[in-house]
Amino acid sequence: MPGTVRRWNYPPPLCIAQCGGTVEEMEGVILSPGFPGNYPSNMDCSWRITLPVGFGAHIQFLNFSSEPNHDFIEIRNGPYETSHVIGKFSGNDLPGSLLSTSHETTVYFHSDHSQNRPGFKLEYQAYELQECPDPEPFANGIVRGAGYNVGQSVTFECLPGYQLIGHPVLTCLHGTNRNWDHPLPRCEVPCGGNITLYNGTVYSPGFPNPYPNSQDCTWLFTVPPGHGIHFNFSLLQMEPDNDFITIWDGPQQTAPQLGVFTRSSAKKITQSSSNQVLLKFHSDAAVGGIFVIAFSGQYLPCVWTGLLTSLHCYEDQMGKSL
Repeated sequence: MPGTVRRWNYPPPLCIAQCGGTVEEMEGVILSPGFPGNYPSNMDCSWRITLPVGFGAHIQFLNFSSEPNHDFIEIRNGPYETSHVIGKFSGNDLPGSLLSTSHETTVYFHSDHSQNRPGFKLEYQAYELQECPDPEPFANGIVRGAGYNVGQSVTFECLPGYQLIGHPVLTCLHGTNRNWDHPLPRCEVPCGGNITLYNGTVYSPGFPNPYPNSQDCTWLFTVPPGHGIHFNFSLLQMEPDNDFITIWDGPQQTAPQLGVFTRSSAKKITQSSSNQVLLKFHSDAAVGGIFVIAFSGQYLPCVWTGLLTSLHCYEDQMGKSL
C-alpha cells in the first residue's frame, strides 16, 4: 500500500489443511487438519476420493502419529459410512499401503477431547481396475454392452427358439477380484410353452445336443384369427415309433389330429385350419435325438360354415371385409 511505511493491504494468507472435502484428481495428497502441527480436539473429518469408473486408489502414508486407541483414521472402500473398512490405524506405527477397489474411497479421521498429535500425510494415486470376465462367446445368444469394467452392465439376449435362463442384465461389481453380480445366464430350448409369434422355429430340448430321455413337452401356437399355421419338419432324427410328435388342429387334444410324426414318417409338412395348434413331443427312456420344426402363419380363405345366416369370413390380408 502507498505510504511512508510499506505494508500489505491484507495480512499474509495461510495454507491450512482442511477437515474433509472431495478430491477428484487422479493423484493427490490428504493431510490431517493443522498438519504439520498437531490436529485439534473433537474432530470428525471425511474426505472422499472420487475417480472415474474403472479406477481404484493406491494409498500410501508418508507420516502418521495419533493418540493410541482414541484418535484414528479409517479407509473405507466406498462412499458411505457403511462401506467396507479396508484399514483402521491408530498410534505411531506408519501404516502400509492400501488398494481400494472402488472408484469412490472415503478417508475418515476422528480425534477425541484429549491428547493431540501431528496426525497424518498420505498420498493417493489412481490405478486401473481389471475387468470382469469376458462373457463371450455366449452360446445361442447375443451379448450387448459397451464394456466389462467396474459399474458397467451387459445385456444378454437369446436367439429365436431359445429361452434365457438366469438374469438378463449383469453389472460388474467392485472387489479385489472382479466378477458379475449374478452368474452368467444361458440360452436353452424350453420344453414346451406358449408361442404367439407369426413365424419362427421350434427346436428339440437341448438342441443342438440330443434331447433328454423321458420328455413330455407341449407347445401351444396361436396366430391371429383367420389364419392357420404351416409346419415344416426340416430335421427329424428320432427313435422310430418310441419317440414321436403329435399335432392337433386346435388348442386341446380333443381337436382333430394333423398327424403323428417320427423318424420313419414320410409326411414332413402339415397345415392347420385353426389359428391355434397344440404340439406335443414325447421321448422314452432310451436313445435321444434332435428335431427342428419351422412354422409360419398362413392366411385362410373364406369357408362355408353352414346356413346362409351363419356364413362368416374374417378380413382378408388387404384388410377388406368379406
